[in-house]
Amino acid sequence: MSITILIVDDEEHTRINLEALVKEKGYSTITAATYAEAKEQVTKGNCDLVLMDMQLPDGYGPNLLIEMANLPYHPPVIMITGYGDIDTAVEIMKNGAMDFLTKPVDFARLEKSIKRASDIIAMRRELDHLRDEQNQSVNFVVGKSEKMKEVVELAWKAAQRKANVLISGETGTGKDVLAKYIHTVGTRRFKSLVSINCAAIQSTMLEIELFGYEPNSFTGAAQKRKVGLMEVADQGILFLNEISSMPLEIQAKLLTAIESQSFLRVAGLQPVQVDVQVISASNRNLPQMIEAKEFREDLYYRLKVVEIELPPLRERREDVPELVGHFIRHYNMNMAMNVQAIEPQALEALQNYTWKGNIRELSNAIERAMILCDGEKIKMADLPSEVRHPA
Repeated sequence: MSITILIVDDEEHTRINLEALVKEKGYSTITAATYAEAKEQVTKGNCDLVLMDMQLPDGYGPNLLIEMANLPYHPPVIMITGYGDIDTAVEIMKNGAMDFLTKPVDFARLEKSIKRASDIIAMRRELDHLRDEQNQSVNFVVGKSEKMKEVVELAWKAAQRKANVLISGETGTGKDVLAKYIHTVGTRRFKSLVSINCAAIQSTMLEIELFGYEPNSFTGAAQKRKVGLMEVADQGILFLNEISSMPLEIQAKLLTAIESQSFLRVAGLQPVQVDVQVISASNRNLPQMIEAKEFREDLYYRLKVVEIELPPLRERREDVPELVGHFIRHYNMNMAMNVQAIEPQALEALQNYTWKGNIRELSNAIERAMILCDGEKIKMADLPSEVRHPA
């Protein structure tokens, strides 16, 4: 496996010796003599592994471990020093270093450390490849923005740990698509994803839809048991869209169900045991609703074990070209068309427009443009007037 190693040391002969050893083992190298140079290389993502001297003329090497913690990707670090002691080694390892070596460097031990780092890098690359494949399988467009990369990273971790997730964001940002992504990449992907829109169901019926009922439990009830959606979702995921619309009395019952992983059907006497991961979504500000006594604070904390906020499209304009390409491919298949491109001026107009309806509105605009376009290229004239002439 080809990896690039950043060698950081202010002593030129040390850099030369380490570089010769590393290249002999088939690795690529880049070098840096200062803390600032090392930070720049790591920030740009130019290296897979860092061999770093602790004492540098412009900074303390281990501080880079702390700074890297805020980066989307941070390479493994092997610290090298001429002043090694056990306390220092323990502290550096706590801060995230993969290994700690003293000068003069034992080349055999260094080679073993690099091999361990290579295994970690290989695993990360395999996970990234798997994520890319799974993203494509759910038509999930990540884009180039750092905000969306952070969203996907958080969603991935929540999916692996089967954590309850609260997704917030404006209407049209793709909360339901993110819920499907969490289901597809998680450990429950072979079980059901059961969705319910709390805003689309009458409050009197919501409890029945969620928990079901026993035969003849109320006037008009069927003579056989109705299974609720929480029971249908057993071993899988229950997606509660527009959770902010759920009445307070149902919120209390949902809280009990989540805490105990059990519930009573309407008119039921025996608890129904379930194992359900809950994903909920809201386009309203739940903390404000809690202040107004419109949403239960205890339920809020049960739902937001992991909270993910989807940014509006106006805050991720760099993702518009990739989203446009995705929608063109989608509507080509659905409408048996063969649109191949979009005029630069039209794409620029799409990027500059403030999308109040977010991705949903962009999708509608592309669908309309493809219906109106005469050839294989979307033109400026094919776009909605509000996009061509924004106020």
